[in-house]
Amino acid sequence: MQALQNINLASLADSVLSLSAAFVMGGLIGLERQYRQRTAGLRTNVLVAVGAAIFVDMANRLGGSDGAVRVVAYVVSGIGFLGAGVIMREEGSVRGLNTAATLWASAAVGACAGADLVVESFVGTLFVLAANTLLRPVVNRINRQPMGTASVEVSCTVYVIAPREHQKLAMSQLHTLLEQLHHPVRDLAVHAFGEHEVEIEATLSATSVDGSELDGLVARLKNESYVQQAFWSPSTTE
Repeated sequence: MQALQNINLASLADSVLSLSAAFVMGGLIGLERQYRQRTAGLRTNVLVAVGAAIFVDMANRLGGSDGAVRVVAYVVSGIGFLGAGVIMREEGSVRGLNTAATLWASAAVGACAGADLVVESFVGTLFVLAANTLLRPVVNRINRQPMGTASVEVSCTVYVIAPREHQKLAMSQLHTLLEQLHHPVRDLAVHAFGEHEVEIEATLSATSVDGSELDGLVARLKNESYVQQAFWSPSTTE
């Protein structure tokens, strides 16, 4: 009976308008993503936008504007878990960041619709679409710039594969050579590589990197008897 008492036609109409707006706005964002065959396409963006709208609309009805604000804060943090699922790391490059950011923006658009800010939801959708379409030629033009210059602004990762028993020795030599080149290490990780080897992964801080210097570093590492493989990879795309 409580469910019947909670039925309010005016509030129901307001909810339908909010969810419809979230569905349309999320659909517009998702269409662009689906057209480009991204991991999160039409249905995912619509569901994210509508889901955020449902939560905010419900909080708005039950707790007023204060409750809606609290739920929006949870949506902002909670959508990060969904975004993390589409981020992949491949050979030193991170892919899926733009898709994750688009999902985050879809949640923001849906939250606006759920809070009865339909016009703001539409404006937000336009900005998200502009970021994913109008800025694309600019990004492509930048990415087409030749990478063979003497100094390029990139984030690079050096990989060293060595037997497990020589792990500390290989890490020490890698650290020494990077210090000599004045390339600080932002992150250092060690992974199992086969049954008897490890892969040492040293991600350098984003700085001006001379490719020929890293080529020389790799060549020196390869000359060490305890190093089986050594190579480096630039990470220039997101």
